[in-house]
Amino acid sequence: MPLHPETVTVLQLIKDSGRPPMHTLSAVEAREVSARSRAIMQPEPPAVALVENLSCPGPHGEIRLRHYRGAGTSADAVLPGVVFFHGGGWVIGDLDSHDQVCRTLANHAGCSVVAVDYRMAPEHVFPAAVDDSIAAYAWVCAQAEALRIDAARIAVGGDSAGGNLATVVALAARDGAAPLPCFQWLVYPAVDMAASTPSCERVQEGFILTQATMKWFIGHYITDAADINDWRASPIRAASLAGLPPALVLTCHFDPLCDEGIAYAQRLNNEGVRVQHVHMNDQMHAFLTMGKFIGASDMAIRHAAVALRDAWRA
Repeated sequence: MPLHPETVTVLQLIKDSGRPPMHTLSAVEAREVSARSRAIMQPEPPAVALVENLSCPGPHGEIRLRHYRGAGTSADAVLPGVVFFHGGGWVIGDLDSHDQVCRTLANHAGCSVVAVDYRMAPEHVFPAAVDDSIAAYAWVCAQAEALRIDAARIAVGGDSAGGNLATVVALAARDGAAPLPCFQWLVYPAVDMAASTPSCERVQEGFILTQATMKWFIGHYITDAADINDWRASPIRAASLAGLPPALVLTCHFDPLCDEGIAYAQRLNNEGVRVQHVHMNDQMHAFLTMGKFIGASDMAIRHAAVALRDAWRA
């Protein structure tokens, strides 16, 4: 499969910069490298109607949140919402790493977005991120009126590790932990901690995420091998996916997570869940946060906005 020319340019820029592979760094070093790349890879964050930093209680302490309202929405309008979980392998990423994505989604969809700053590994290993994510989603649902969000129209979404957490929140909500979200936006989600699919074997060198890097992330997050089989870590291993909300699943060919994302979309379909599966055979993992160079980033967010508005009309 040919890579998109814009993606080839990004990979060459990274190669020319001498940036070391993520899996050769410490967690702290990886966070620093990732933070420095934002200004290079991401467009200027667009203006929105409101940005406010919030917090909510969690089972292990305060959880930071950031609330956006799309440009052109009135202050007193009750908007549909998305609770968003950032990617970064449960090790890197934060409210700032996906600020541009959240702003753009809020504007394209005309909605509220609440981003969740869940606790990170290796300082806080599995299931800390899961506990925080479920608590934050439940809090947004409970505080919907105060946030001027329509409680009946709250979706979940995320990319990579954030897609993992969005799926887990949806499963927990289906089983009674919180109100059921109305939709799931899952961008190249990590759904199987075994990391042993053919696409993991295929994507080995020269990309942002390789099998070695994915195993590095998982090694920081999962400290007990038995947890690989826990559906809260590997949602594709849940006994049933029936009863989950409709989903938009995006996968791309040049991604170790490609096969597991495809398999998850197929399981949703087979178990009676409405699912749109978009596969990009010319893209790589992490393109969503590279919108300064890769036009598919904005295209993917616009597609999500259309899918969300359709779910909110249902």
